[in-house]
Amino acid sequence: MTKDRSKLGYRPNVGIMVINADGLVWIGRRPGSSSDPEGRDTWWQMPQGGIDDGEDHLQAAIRELREETGMHSIEVLAETKDWITYELPETLQGKSWSGKYRGQKQKWVAVRFTGDDSEINLTPEPGHKVEFEAWKWVPISEVVGCVVSFKRDVYEAVVKEFAGLASKI
Repeated sequence: MTKDRSKLGYRPNVGIMVINADGLVWIGRRPGSSSDPEGRDTWWQMPQGGIDDGEDHLQAAIRELREETGMHSIEVLAETKDWITYELPETLQGKSWSGKYRGQKQKWVAVRFTGDDSEINLTPEPGHKVEFEAWKWVPISEVVGCVVSFKRDVYEAVVKEFAGLASKI
């Protein structure tokens, strides 16, 4: 018996757009993406993750960024005005988050990375899984084209809202 997706809620989540001094945006490639029908080049994304109980979205964003990338040298620039939602495709429904959610509602935070690239470490602390197998800096205009189709509307909204922040300093 299939659950009625319309009765499922959205998982609270944060996303982080990391911008370096050259105005480029950090994206990482998810592991295991080679079997995806959209192709390996669509499994890049910006860091993101769930909000823990008792945690506000800004605390969650900083924690997730550190867990997934090792980045500590950041300065918060802005956050999205509203929460942004997306639906999981039916092929992932029931597999992700034990079938509890139909998608995610995300608050996005833009940060400036003030450290050196040597600070970036994709090997997580004990107890955390590897989120990315590779990373790169890209112009903000290329971010949307690198992600899976079901996240593109979210990324378009985030890029539009933070576009003015992705400049060289």
